[in-house]
Amino acid sequence: MLLLLACALPAAHADDTVEITRNYIEAAEEGYRLSAAYSFELNHGLEDALQHGLSLYFTTEVELTRPRWYWVDEKAVSVKRTAKISYNVLTRQYHVGIVGSVQQSFAALEDALFLIRRPSRWVVAPRGALKIGEVYNVSLRMRLDRDFLPKPIQVNAFNNSEWRLETKKTFQYRAE
Repeated sequence: MLLLLACALPAAHADDTVEITRNYIEAAEEGYRLSAAYSFELNHGLEDALQHGLSLYFTTEVELTRPRWYWVDEKAVSVKRTAKISYNVLTRQYHVGIVGSVQQSFAALEDALFLIRRPSRWVVAPRGALKIGEVYNVSLRMRLDRDFLPKPIQVNAFNNSEWRLETKKTFQYRAE
């Protein structure tokens, strides 16, 4: 019985990672847009916390730096965006809101997570912020932001691996 339980435990923690399935920057009229998609599942502990009224926050951070051989890399852009998912027990609806932007309600958790997994194209830099023709290193990081949790839960979350959901990826972009 213990052997069966030991074999099942690693599988439960295998889902605690976020995978970036799509990441690129495209030039548009209003600026440079990030197109990204993430693949992750909420583990039982996070889903249970959400069902009991705790809001979860997912933060995406983007940093564009231009490499220089004579000095440290030039930081051209550094932005972050946070999405909040919550559950209303009375209405039995999930609410997803991008801080300072859109808010939508969903009947199912999977539908609500879809908005977080595939965010709309986000303008990360205005037109003219990047030098055309230059190559930039783009650092993309997406994580469950434990800083927004209530203080008593933060203490437990920082020491509990169930509350670690994050990824980071670096790629290059030539400004157009």
